[in-house]
Amino acid sequence: MIPFRLSFFGALRSASFNIIAFFIFLLPHIPSNALPAFARQTGQNCVACHAGGQFPELTPYGRLFKLTGYTIGRHEIPVSVMGVASLSKSSNPTADAAFAKDAVAIFQTGSVFFAGKVTENVGLFSQVTLNNYDSQDPNTGHWKYKVTSDNFDLRYADRYIDQNRDLIFGLSLNNNPTVADPWNTAPAWIQYVPTKFGVTGPDAAPIVAQLGAQTAGISAYAFWNQNVYAELAAYQTANGIWSFLSQGISNIDQVKLRGTSPYLRLAYSRDWGPHSTMVGAFAFNANVYPDNLNPSGPTISYRDRGIDAQYQYLLDPHTITAQLSYVNESIGNGDVTGIATNSHNRLKQLRLKGSYVYRAKYGASLSYFSTTGTSDSTLYADPAGNPDTRGWIPEIFWTPVQYVRVGAQYFTFDRFHGASRNYDGAGRSPGDNNTLFVYVWGAY
Repeated sequence: MIPFRLSFFGALRSASFNIIAFFIFLLPHIPSNALPAFARQTGQNCVACHAGGQFPELTPYGRLFKLTGYTIGRHEIPVSVMGVASLSKSSNPTADAAFAKDAVAIFQTGSVFFAGKVTENVGLFSQVTLNNYDSQDPNTGHWKYKVTSDNFDLRYADRYIDQNRDLIFGLSLNNNPTVADPWNTAPAWIQYVPTKFGVTGPDAAPIVAQLGAQTAGISAYAFWNQNVYAELAAYQTANGIWSFLSQGISNIDQVKLRGTSPYLRLAYSRDWGPHSTMVGAFAFNANVYPDNLNPSGPTISYRDRGIDAQYQYLLDPHTITAQLSYVNESIGNGDVTGIATNSHNRLKQLRLKGSYVYRAKYGASLSYFSTTGTSDSTLYADPAGNPDTRGWIPEIFWTPVQYVRVGAQYFTFDRFHGASRNYDGAGRSPGDNNTLFVYVWGAY
């Protein structure tokens, strides 16, 4: 199922929440055959591809659809749209610009998707996104919007089946390591809920989770007997002829890679009855220039190693999902000076999530996140230089129709910047960053 957007360019920027809510209210009255691009193409209900209707979390059939290059079904109009309206309320807002819209309902973001079957062996998933509140003008305080490339995945795929084997194989041109992955435990997909405007979080993240819409890569993959998955890819900075994959990302904000960054993914999957399991691992190496505007000289080396696992139970009226993701990153400075105090640092990120959906309408989830690592007063911006941030995210959601989800999350922090109290030296506690996030997420 492909997510939804209500309008585009400047008109979106000035639209009020009441108008947006009005149009979202009208969605239930759209005929049931008016489905997003992939649903129209396959003729399937959204729950066929998405666990409990939780787009974009995939079922075994949804993973098969992705791995076969988005080509199952017939040719249809390959356009879908997405929109998110939200409200964030922090326990104790700071003066930081991130909370300038605290407790204000906004039309947060929208996307247009070009996605679907191109030929019998070629398919596309391409997203262009408008962030309605991208940055603030330092002089006027007015918010600026930005339109950027987002997820991009152009695939060639084929399949050989006989009595003894089932082999799916293909190639993917994409703009984000792990975006081609069919499981939602991959870094590109594990945070599947809409972007949380105004929610404070860890300052540190593994490099593999920071390269969305900034790189260009080609991956070759194979899925043997619907059990063993292997993917090998190579990434470089998305500039020059590949700049269409990073449109909207300014030169100063784009991570610059030296040469080619390899990515390897292995996973074992097994489905039986209503059950589906997966255990996997990945490795990603990158050498990054410390100055984005001057990509030359020594680089910082990042070596990311991750493991993940997923379990699904899919049998109407119940859907249960459990996910685990762990990334261990080694950071080496080499001859780079002024970027970090230590010559070597380590960063670890753990995410756990469990969810339950009843009748593909009513659901709840609980997530745990933990980012820990070496303290470095130069590498991390906070006074303590400690990336240790941990907390929980309970969530409830309701899907009144298959193209709309209404939900509420509460972000709670046990530790922030390495401390359980007074983490900034001015008396601020981690709980001051606790945030209620309410959203309406639609797709058509």
